[in-house]
Amino acid sequence: MLKRRHVLGLAAALPALAAGKALAQDQKKGMDALECIHTRRSIRKYQDKPISDEVIKQLLEAAMTAPSAYNQQPWRFLVVKDKEKLRAVGSAGPAPASNAAAAILVCGDPSLAKEKDMWPLDCSNATMNILLAANALGLGSVWTASYPVQARLDMYRKMFNIPEKIVPFAFVCLGWPEKPGGRENRFKPDRIVNETWS
Repeated sequence: MLKRRHVLGLAAALPALAAGKALAQDQKKGMDALECIHTRRSIRKYQDKPISDEVIKQLLEAAMTAPSAYNQQPWRFLVVKDKEKLRAVGSAGPAPASNAAAAILVCGDPSLAKEKDMWPLDCSNATMNILLAANALGLGSVWTASYPVQARLDMYRKMFNIPEKIVPFAFVCLGWPEKPGGRENRFKPDRIVNETWS
């Protein structure tokens, strides 16, 4: 039979045990996140298979959780699933759009930014979150730049009737990959400086 002090000691230890279990689960999630980062690749060839609205919503939710300066979130997102429009983009600029199942045009809205020059950094964060979320969901994706190439800015504005105050930033092509990406070691110790530049 357990003595009272043993019961009290066990009760006191339970929160620590629960915290340890939660930490182990968080570490497992962390490893999953690292695997997602290391296996993400730019995928340009896709299967002829649609992407559901629910999956697109998941990608946009991930994009909107990205960090932004002063949490101003100066982004807008244009979703393109129409095959004719995707082919038109592919023939005019980013070739992967031609066989993509969908695309997200990440745009900046400088009027929403507290510091007007920060919005490209914020949109970069949102774009990267889309790429990582796509990989986590089994999709292939590729970031094709718009900003700051004036010809592409003009092209997207004309194609999608984008207002002048909105800046097309990145056209992310999406699809179920023909071939999965693989893990590749890109770590370069010679690019690292510790403490001070010598």
